[in-house]
Amino acid sequence: MAWGGGFGGGGGGMFGASQQTGLPFGGIPSELQSEANKVLATEPPREPSALSFSQRPSAKERLPLTLPRMLRVYPGWVAGGSLLVILTSLLLQGGPLLTELAINHGLLPGHRSLEVVFVCGGLYMVLAVANALLQRVQVDVTGKLAARVMHDLRIRVFIHFQRLSMDFFTEEKAGVLMSRMTSDVENLQQLVQDGISSFASQGLTMIVITAILFAINVTLALWTVLLVVPLMFVFTLWFHHASEKGYLLARDRIANVLADLSESLYGIRVVTANNRQQRNIRNHRHVVGAYRDANIYTGRVNAIYGPSTNMIGIFGSALLLGIGGHMVIEHKLSLGALVAFFLYLNRFFQPIQLLVQQYNSLQQGRSSVIRLRELLETPPTIDEMPDAIELPTIAGRITFDHVSFGYGPDNLVLHDVNLEIAPGESVAFVGPTGAGKSTMAKLANRFYDPTSGRILLDGIDIRTVSLHSLRSQLGVVPQEAFLFAGSIRTNLSFGRTNITDLEIEEAIDVVGLHELIERLPDGLDTIIHERGQTLSAGERQLLALARAFLARPRVLILDEATSSLDLQSETVIEKALDRLLEGRSAILIAHRLTTAQRADRIVVIDEGGIVEVGTPHDLLGRGGAYASMYEAWLESGGRDATRS
Repeated sequence: MAWGGGFGGGGGGMFGASQQTGLPFGGIPSELQSEANKVLATEPPREPSALSFSQRPSAKERLPLTLPRMLRVYPGWVAGGSLLVILTSLLLQGGPLLTELAINHGLLPGHRSLEVVFVCGGLYMVLAVANALLQRVQVDVTGKLAARVMHDLRIRVFIHFQRLSMDFFTEEKAGVLMSRMTSDVENLQQLVQDGISSFASQGLTMIVITAILFAINVTLALWTVLLVVPLMFVFTLWFHHASEKGYLLARDRIANVLADLSESLYGIRVVTANNRQQRNIRNHRHVVGAYRDANIYTGRVNAIYGPSTNMIGIFGSALLLGIGGHMVIEHKLSLGALVAFFLYLNRFFQPIQLLVQQYNSLQQGRSSVIRLRELLETPPTIDEMPDAIELPTIAGRITFDHVSFGYGPDNLVLHDVNLEIAPGESVAFVGPTGAGKSTMAKLANRFYDPTSGRILLDGIDIRTVSLHSLRSQLGVVPQEAFLFAGSIRTNLSFGRTNITDLEIEEAIDVVGLHELIERLPDGLDTIIHERGQTLSAGERQLLALARAFLARPRVLILDEATSSLDLQSETVIEKALDRLLEGRSAILIAHRLTTAQRADRIVVIDEGGIVEVGTPHDLLGRGGAYASMYEAWLESGGRDATRS
């Protein structure tokens, strides 16, 4: 029988790695426990989570991701933030009007009045304080709104990851996906928290000021609207096109940076063992350099747009000063009105300059929305039918009915495969590398769907049942056992909820984990590192087998699970598997012929088809493909010479 993992891979012999390396302390030091209890006592009560998972997205989740749809979930917060933006924008515009009143009715000859000046100054101070208080509330409201919206978005993206099929994660780099959840979401949070309110405030300010400019003097306002604004509009259109291109490029390249970093960190042992540090640094420099070039491009675009609009504003102000000064001399405009007009004019240009800065945030956020929308619109290749049924408890009969499959449309890996596995029967798949053994196991677990043909469980096409009900009755132990950061207990109960201590003890007894558990400092509550790196490969594999046992699957799929074990470790694993496989159907992807010899039947696969099927004894007597493999294994001193 073929099982997974490997004691030897962890180094240090039988369970030796963790003993030599030592496990990190993951609990709360006793001297800090009382303080921790005080902190926990202040935590507010939390409602039970209402989150649920469905393989098929809801109608709401199928809608394209847009910022308005994300904000629409919180109408009260949006309305409150909008009202505060309007109030702050209006309050800010009272100052120049008070300045005009102070000049015309308190400073000019014949109208001098310190009382008017002091009243205007006092009102100006009141407006400034009120505006500061309103802005403080506005920042608080938009911050809370952004936190809620980004929380929802992160949950939505994570749920979508759970729906996507194995081929998506095979083809996509983990670092790219991490960038969607980190930098892209952070850009959106910055946009919602600061960008939108600032954008709305500056836009509203420009509208209000335009109306006030026309109220002060129509001639000067027309010169502003017909000469200055069109020039700025043309530059803004160019900036929109150029910056969008740059920010989309930057989003893609920062994803490449994170992907390269993630790969290097995960493979740091291989990098060190093969002296790849210098080459990795050189490669990372190229990736980071491409990201730098994208940022330089966007910086160049900003460097052109910002000073250009500033220059247009200065030239426009100079022209309007000349026209307005002539009107004052000709007594067509009061001095106070001219001063007020220019104060408003500066405020008219100031939002444009601020909008340039906020436009960068808007473009970054927009680019992030595009990338996240593309991700959320990526459909799973393995999906449930709308009328999928719940798979009843199965006996474990597996049927491959004229199955053909290819990872690409023009490259079939399997050709018209027919095979039936009886309930409770263990079948080993053997053959050369690339023959299609692991592919058949992936098809049985519906990680992929056949290009043609059917796979049946107790006569039921697995494409017609819900994925949850299917996989709850199938257990998979891969070649490399994956453990999550957390306690041993958490990892053992990963496949099921509400597992009792008695069941855990039974699993420990079945797979022979007592020695490991007793040696760990906190037993089942010992914290292990992500991927179980503080344990040896064999220890990780035993934990994976115990996890599979606790999941209570009707069918067990073991994908080359002992290929990296030493002989002593393999013996321990095989004893555990003898008990684990009792009464269960099993597909064993066999790397070693010692594993295949323990199966009820052996299926020899080569060039995408079944070459031979039979018991180990029958196949040896036929003198065919399996007999040749067995002979080669004997000639190699009893070690399996067939790589699968």
